[in-house]
Amino acid sequence: MTGNSQTIIVDPKQEPLRLDLFLIDRLAKVSRSRLQKAIKEGFVSVNEQQIKPNYKVSPGDVIKVDFPHAKRPGSRVEGEDIPLEILYEDESLLIVNKQAGMVVHPGIGNMEGTLVHALVHYLSHKDLPVLEGNLADRPGLVHRIDKDTSGILVIAKTAEAMTHLARQFADHSIERSYKALVWGQPDPEEDTITDKIGRHPRNRIIYTTTEDEDEGKDAITHYKVLHGLYYVSLVECRLETGRTHQIRVHMKSRGHTIFNDHRYGGDRILKGTVFNKYRQFVDNCFDLCPRQALHAASLSFIHPVTNQKMEFDAPLPDDMDAVLKKWTAYVSYKRDIIDGEESN
Repeated sequence: MTGNSQTIIVDPKQEPLRLDLFLIDRLAKVSRSRLQKAIKEGFVSVNEQQIKPNYKVSPGDVIKVDFPHAKRPGSRVEGEDIPLEILYEDESLLIVNKQAGMVVHPGIGNMEGTLVHALVHYLSHKDLPVLEGNLADRPGLVHRIDKDTSGILVIAKTAEAMTHLARQFADHSIERSYKALVWGQPDPEEDTITDKIGRHPRNRIIYTTTEDEDEGKDAITHYKVLHGLYYVSLVECRLETGRTHQIRVHMKSRGHTIFNDHRYGGDRILKGTVFNKYRQFVDNCFDLCPRQALHAASLSFIHPVTNQKMEFDAPLPDDMDAVLKKWTAYVSYKRDIIDGEESN
């Protein structure tokens, strides 16, 4: 197998078929046994997830076949000297403020430069625990946030801390809040979204709200508008559950997609005019914050050793803050013009 990469999107009319059998007809000069081995070793992903050879493909599945010469996903990670913003550290745990653009753990296409690589280097004197069910390349991780989401993560440095923190995440006793810049101004300004979330039936790399009991998982998001600017709003979202893309999917379901969220359509003008000057203004805002405007702003939990409540906050990152200020100035300018016209 050579060091190449190929992406295949399953045809809308494709009948269910084992992944290895499906790929045999599409990858030249690769035997079924070698293909099954590649799948088991993590060189094949479906919808950005590692799967088993007997997985049955579905219409819209995005299959990535990647045979690199690097270490395979799941193997132990070697540390890399990558800067970390550490908010707190003791013998049991570590709190970091992850920068947007940093992948949390190794995976297909991201075998280097992840948060885990930085942690292994920084804590080279410690043998970090691995959560039961996780691969060896995810030491210390109790939870994760998306690559282009910034904000707070807690890292377990001991097995005791790992068990204690994982239990708190499982029973939803950990308190988490995010700040997001969304299109439009939600009405009501404070509400709870309880729609179930499952994979999109046609585009398998995104999620959607669903009423299907078999496909959907319970998800609860409490949101509150912090700063409404008509075209966009800064909202706070508190999570009771931690589904993949939960805030991004729930806010989109209410018609308030995260600003510049490429995957969910937030990188288009969803509120306002089509005039060139406005379009240029929005494009400038996209340039200031070239990722989904979502930030894990706070985290609180019970310390696994002291049993004291720990609370941490991370301020709005510079890119989101710059865009918020730009929109605030724009809306203020528009209101001044309208008020001036009405007084004449």
